[in-house]
Amino acid sequence: MQARGRYWEDFKVGEQLVTGRRTVEGGDVSRFAGLSGDFNPLHTDEVFAKQTPFGARVAHGILTLAVSNGQQNLAGWFEGTALALLGLDRVRFTAPVKFGDTIHTEMTVTEARASSKPDRGVVTFDVTVRNQRGDAVCSYATSVLMRRRT
Repeated sequence: MQARGRYWEDFKVGEQLVTGRRTVEGGDVSRFAGLSGDFNPLHTDEVFAKQTPFGARVAHGILTLAVSNGQQNLAGWFEGTALALLGLDRVRFTAPVKFGDTIHTEMTVTEARASSKPDRGVVTFDVTVRNQRGDAVCSYATSVLMRRRT
């Protein structure tokens, strides 16, 4: 099978990649609560959430992170060429994702270094998730082990 994704050599430091958009709805939050077991009333109880500074239920921060990961994979950059997610660093949730918000992910390549093994390399990205107004709702750094063309 021919890999559709990009190889380590295809990523250039300073390059910016932008995913497609996705609207986060109440059903997403309810399903995520069920999958994760996180039934915090901030996410699941509208009466409670109205009394918070947000004024309504909001998405889990970890759900936002998961959607961002899914957006990256849907873009195809890693399909068949990513070997492992090595880590997430400096994860920050900087604004709430409210029901009906549409988010996308912006990734900037900050490092592309060869591995000790000749068939792979590591690409590091600074990542920002933004809502439809351009507000950053989440940011983090991530490193991915990628196949090389060798």
